[in-house]
Amino acid sequence: MTPPRLQIRDLCKSYAVPVLVGVDFDVAAGEVHALVGENGAGKSTLCKIICGLVPPSAGTLRIDGKPYSPSTINAAGASGVRMVGQELSIVSTLSAAENIFLDGFSDFAGSTGVINRKALHRQARAVMDDVGLTTVSTHELAGNLGVGQQQMLEIARALTRPCRILILDEPTAALTSREVDLLFDRVRALSQAGTAVLYISHRLEEIKTICDTISVLRDGRLVCTRAAQELPTNEMIKLMVGASSGLPDEAPQPAASLHNQCALSVSNLQTDNGVKGVSFQVARGEILGFAGLMGAGRTETMRALFAADPLTQGEIRLGPEQTPVSFRTPADAVAHGLAFVTEDRKQEGLLLPLSIRSNLGMLRLRSWSNVGGVDSTAENQAVKALVSELQIRCHSVEQPVEELSGGNQQKVLIGRWLANDPQVLIFDEPTRGIDVGARKQIYRLLRRLAEQGKAIIVVSSDMPELIELCHRVAVMAHGRIVETFALTPMGTDDALQLSQRMLAAAFDNPTHTACASFERQ
Repeated sequence: MTPPRLQIRDLCKSYAVPVLVGVDFDVAAGEVHALVGENGAGKSTLCKIICGLVPPSAGTLRIDGKPYSPSTINAAGASGVRMVGQELSIVSTLSAAENIFLDGFSDFAGSTGVINRKALHRQARAVMDDVGLTTVSTHELAGNLGVGQQQMLEIARALTRPCRILILDEPTAALTSREVDLLFDRVRALSQAGTAVLYISHRLEEIKTICDTISVLRDGRLVCTRAAQELPTNEMIKLMVGASSGLPDEAPQPAASLHNQCALSVSNLQTDNGVKGVSFQVARGEILGFAGLMGAGRTETMRALFAADPLTQGEIRLGPEQTPVSFRTPADAVAHGLAFVTEDRKQEGLLLPLSIRSNLGMLRLRSWSNVGGVDSTAENQAVKALVSELQIRCHSVEQPVEELSGGNQQKVLIGRWLANDPQVLIFDEPTRGIDVGARKQIYRLLRRLAEQGKAIIVVSSDMPELIELCHRVAVMAHGRIVETFALTPMGTDDALQLSQRMLAAAFDNPTHTACASFERQ
């Protein structure tokens, strides 16, 4: 019999506590194998072991029946193992083309060792077109691209060389439906060519669409490996959380605005990086969503609003009195009651080497300070209350944030802003890389904040998420708001129809059918 492409036997990994315990499963050549589980279940650690980033504490790996124990990521690459990780590894000071061929510059060097730049950019153009980056110049610095575009660069890099095993860890977290479709086409082509694909995602509908087999991890242990078509989504969730999740199949819609008062008004917002006259209002108690394709200007709008990028024109007013404000820096925005949960928690949101306590409490240090220094009792009480409220999985509040799973890192970032009691909260891709249980927790949190009278803005590439959460959704294309939809509770068919109309608006198609008003009661 042909041995499996990847064989994992009794794999264990421990740090301060066990992270993986006796994991066993196989991945066949040409198979798309899903690995699912809550944040902290051990998925990313398992992938890091396969890629040579960390050594196992015990257990064995085999590729095509032969022993495999990579000591570095280069050794794994030499064995045909490649990974697109949840955390980006883009070199921001290099061009898009240079990032794609970062591991293969020698392929473009002649006998003199000089890089043939023309050939490099020509091949990069073909690869970028293949993954949907048709509007991005190969010469553009990677640091100037949005997170979704950087994610596609990572995927393009992984696809430039033949591989026997491809690991995709949350590859669609920052992608829109169009980019997801392009990625799935590439995954199917790779599997048909014999590549084994290990696919990690919290988007369970994707798992059912693209994967042949599903393995479920819970608390570092393998609890199930089944054919995808034989594992219903509800049962998958139950296996992930260890019992009935207690979550309704249809999440309740947000309550109507508590106050008919404007919290934030933005008029004719413009920037040099693609925001072209954006105007909108959000009321107290309202959740306003922003939809659009990659590069539509959603994140750029929020960064300009928060003074992270400079405005060239526009007016911002706060509160029911519509008081004009001018933010020179993000600190000014924070002082006026704004909060911004960035889409890139690793680079822009968290201080990863520092403790959970330091990250959660940094905006409140002044309020805990006295002549003798920081009131550690008050600080610890507040931090532990946030850890409990947000259900952050950790050993202690002194644990470095870099040791947490992606979902728990996101909770720390959200908790930091909540500690400051802001009045207007901007969430850019708030559930990126978060499991189904934590996703529902964040939905409940956003609704609770709205019920308290906070104004909430949610930028998301996930149409069902916006429909489930928001009172209204503004759709952006080419740096402008092209249409705004008001929502009501609706059935599955209505939600699908609305999602299609939002997508048509995102493509800025002048012939798309205008959506009827969906007023949320």
